[in-house]
Amino acid sequence: MTRRLPTLLGSACLAVTASLANPAQAGTAFVHLFEWKWNDIAAECENFLGPKGFDAVQISPPQEHITVSNWWARYQPVSFTNLNSRSGSETELQNMINRCHAAGVKIYADVVMNNWASNTAGGNYGSGGDYWTPRNYPDLGSQDFHNDCTVNNYQDANNVWDCGLLGMPDLNTGTSYSQAYAAAYMQRLTSMGVDGFRIDAAKHIRPGELDSIMSQAGRPWAFLEVIGAAGEAVQPSQYTYIGQVTEFGYGTAVKGNFDGQIKNLRTLGTSWGLLPSASATVFIVNHDRERGHGGGGMYTYKDGAKYNLANVFMLAFPYGYPKVMSGYAFTDPDAGPPSSGPANCTNSAWNCDHRWANIANMAEFRNYTTSAWTVDNWWDNGSNAIAFGRGNKGFVVINNESYSLTQRLYTGLPAATYCNVLSAAEPCNGTKITVDGAGYATFTVAAYSAAAIHGGKVDGGGGGDDYTSTYPTMNFRGTPNSWGTTAMTLVADHTWEATITFSGNGDANGAQRFKFDMAGNWVTNFGDTNGDGVANQGGSDIHTSVTGQYKVRFNDQTLAYSLTPVGSFGSNFSTMYFRGTPNSWGTTAMTLVANNTWQVTVNFSGSGDSNGSQRFKFDAYANWATNWGDSNADGLANASGADIFTSVSGTYLVTFNDATLAYTVTAQ
Repeated sequence: MTRRLPTLLGSACLAVTASLANPAQAGTAFVHLFEWKWNDIAAECENFLGPKGFDAVQISPPQEHITVSNWWARYQPVSFTNLNSRSGSETELQNMINRCHAAGVKIYADVVMNNWASNTAGGNYGSGGDYWTPRNYPDLGSQDFHNDCTVNNYQDANNVWDCGLLGMPDLNTGTSYSQAYAAAYMQRLTSMGVDGFRIDAAKHIRPGELDSIMSQAGRPWAFLEVIGAAGEAVQPSQYTYIGQVTEFGYGTAVKGNFDGQIKNLRTLGTSWGLLPSASATVFIVNHDRERGHGGGGMYTYKDGAKYNLANVFMLAFPYGYPKVMSGYAFTDPDAGPPSSGPANCTNSAWNCDHRWANIANMAEFRNYTTSAWTVDNWWDNGSNAIAFGRGNKGFVVINNESYSLTQRLYTGLPAATYCNVLSAAEPCNGTKITVDGAGYATFTVAAYSAAAIHGGKVDGGGGGDDYTSTYPTMNFRGTPNSWGTTAMTLVADHTWEATITFSGNGDANGAQRFKFDMAGNWVTNFGDTNGDGVANQGGSDIHTSVTGQYKVRFNDQTLAYSLTPVGSFGSNFSTMYFRGTPNSWGTTAMTLVANNTWQVTVNFSGSGDSNGSQRFKFDAYANWATNWGDSNADGLANASGADIFTSVSGTYLVTFNDATLAYTVTAQ
């Protein structure tokens, strides 16, 4: 047996340094593509996960493993230095990471460091061709493992930490060699672009030892598998200082109430004995519980409508970092994956849960509402129908009753006609729901179904998805947000915007500065090497000495960017909206860009609607109570005036002064 650690040299070392200096952060929602091959995951990132707005994908353990066909083969490692697995080769793994990053999707790798291979039914050669026997592997020997004992007393922490699960050798993570070996493995994956990790069976590793490994690995983002149970010596709260922790109580609580009365879910959170939201990775089911392991007690794909509704609730409710399970159909809980791949989810052997229309479209709901981390305007029928909002960003209705529900509800959303994103696979191909000027809307929801609306999907042009862009996402990152990721909003074709508070101060490395980062992982980022107001890919940090709140805009086509102060301008109104045939008379918010001066970019087609030619008006409060048209067609608006007609076609900047009432339509 040869003891060796992987060596990271040259560009690989540089990649590790860059990545670990800017570690991944928990985003909005991610998917576990359980036992998918690397090439299939790459295609799914490009074809579905990226366009639908999923933050990341969790992949099966990429290290060499035993060669039996069962799913759990992946959880019996043979070597950390050999990255050839049932999912594909190391080259295919790297290609998948690159392609997913280009689509704006992060990669989380499952890491199995506690328990090692013991099942020799498939022979003594691993998936990468390395020879092994229990307690002797290409890089590890018997001296690297705890004594041969079995976990059988969960009231004894030492038994849980120092003995083996189900006969698998238990790595002694207290030794310097084992710690360095595990850390080097994660560093290697990080150098390939992996953004974070799931630490399998973290409950069976002493917190201090795991913390030391994570420190040596450069503190990558991770979530830890720690199953909590009352009365046991090892609890999830012991690990939250290291990273997020799997909150198994969440899925069982959701199922218990969907099997009872979902009205109780209003208070779901720490008062239920769950971890703090910021510490919790949550799921309706994971790959273990789906197969009845670890206690079961959760919905699975076999539960149909209730499983679907539970996922809708998880993605709508502001608690934890939600993970969607997506595996394959099975009757034997030990069965490995189908022999043929998902084929763009046309192979029915794969469940593709993440593509179920309700689940997929709720990922975008969560993206749009994540800045409103509250439950607002709650309603329930006293039993199994609930509704709630997320600030003024979105509103969801869940009907877990056996009969159809029709209810007029206060949403708290601006007046507009919204797409019910849960009524069709394509969010705006189904029914529409109109919110009136008082914020009310009437919802009709079939039995065991749901409805959801949000400001990113407004019928006829009100939402960002009506605009085209070069990239699916864009983030502001700099000293004002400690180089974190502040999501930017698509406010016009190719135009991203975020409101940022600048202090004028920098950080330990220099003056105040920022960059634009497509996926939040620095793979595709933009700075300004020339300082000319036009960014370039991979360019230098953009320096600025401004202070106060600014609208930061970035055009991902021309690469021009701008900073416009917010709040320093006076106006007669707190809001202003463009409404007309270009946005089907919806409400498109205008931006205050100078004293009394509002602007918005509008795509004009030159055509009107069933009542006449192309036209528009200005509306202060999105309810027609205070609006302006132009009865004289002289470029000066008048209160409640006639519609403003125009025959222009293309992208135009519409400007309106709420003091002089002058307006202009200027080609862009």
